[in-house]
Amino acid sequence: MTKATKEEALAYHKKGKIGITPTKPCETQDDLSLAYTPGVAYPCLEIANDKTLSFVYTNRSNLVGIISDGTAVLGLGDIGPLAAKPVMEGKSVLFKKFADIDAFDIELDVHSVEEIVAVCKAVAPTFGGINLEDISAPKCFEIEKILQDALDIPVFHDDQHGTAIITTAGLINVLELTGKKAEEIKVVINGAGAAGISCAKMYQSLGVKHIVMCDSKGVLSAERTDLNSYKMPFAVQTKAKNLEDAIEGADMFLGLSVAGALTKNMVAKMAPNPVIFALANPVPEIFPEEVEEVREDAIVATGRSDYPNQINNVLGFPFIFRGALDVGAKKITEGMKMAAAKALAALAKEPIPDALKAAYHGRPVAYGKKYIIPLPFDKHALVWVASAVAKAAFEEGAASIGYYDHEAYREQLKSLAFGYPNQETSN
Repeated sequence: MTKATKEEALAYHKKGKIGITPTKPCETQDDLSLAYTPGVAYPCLEIANDKTLSFVYTNRSNLVGIISDGTAVLGLGDIGPLAAKPVMEGKSVLFKKFADIDAFDIELDVHSVEEIVAVCKAVAPTFGGINLEDISAPKCFEIEKILQDALDIPVFHDDQHGTAIITTAGLINVLELTGKKAEEIKVVINGAGAAGISCAKMYQSLGVKHIVMCDSKGVLSAERTDLNSYKMPFAVQTKAKNLEDAIEGADMFLGLSVAGALTKNMVAKMAPNPVIFALANPVPEIFPEEVEEVREDAIVATGRSDYPNQINNVLGFPFIFRGALDVGAKKITEGMKMAAAKALAALAKEPIPDALKAAYHGRPVAYGKKYIIPLPFDKHALVWVASAVAKAAFEEGAASIGYYDHEAYREQLKSLAFGYPNQETSN
């Protein structure tokens, strides 16, 4: 993989990465009378009589708002709303590229829970869903919960749930490959922010019982008196004080922290056939080759594209919103998130198209230790994940549609992903 230079990156981002293109003709006087006055009055009156028709006569059913206050941007921290805009524009590009969803980025120069909630409520009629992004913990938890309860459209904080969904997919397959059981493994999570807490909750839903979480001050132990209400549920009775203590005998390490946090000495202390998800970016808690210097039985994933097993949120949010929007979901439930994770885990076991293999220059792309989750550019992910999310939404009563045909919807997604008919749609 070639790395972008500063000059290349700045040239790429110059003048932004997204734009608006009309989807209907506006070339003649007749077109103009339909696009605007007087013709536009007819859909306005229809919507005035029935607000749900806003999903029929506008682009709302395919439009997501990406909303951030710039307080927790990637690994850059609190850099503010203007500096966050390139990232939010990038998210818009990914929505369109991977799931054909239109997305507007909205950067907010307000930072309290009350102010962000008020803005999101005010703009909600514009969108079919809201993607909260790069908002610092713990306020991000409260903002999402308030909005999920207050709005009738799905609200999803990707920094929390995206990583949880993708790593859960990986964990499902790791358990199968190693023969371990969720309820018997010890998981150590280094990083008790939004993503770490969401991952822990999702692992518990999978059946994991023994989780030890660390923050910058050490292990979340029952003895500590400085834990907020979001960390308290993960406080445990333990003599371990720090990561080095906690990692003893661990079956899994999840790193959502800082470069170099996990040492080779710590890896040596882990249980047989350990899984190490070192997700600090761009430099992980430990590099895969460093793990291999200590032991050969580990399964390693990072957030980087130049190593196998990339944990990349693009495998989640575009397809989750695609499925949610297409069934008119009013929220994204825990069941919908787990359905997405299980779909990704299952897809990793499917045959890989030759064209996709070629794009990865001989890297292992067959189910196993070096391939526990699908590749980011596997177009089948749209079909598998979006349909699983849509089905779960319908079955859980979160969808607004009255009828759902799972196989017909999968065919629709295949057409979107590949064009139709196409030999790639066999999966």
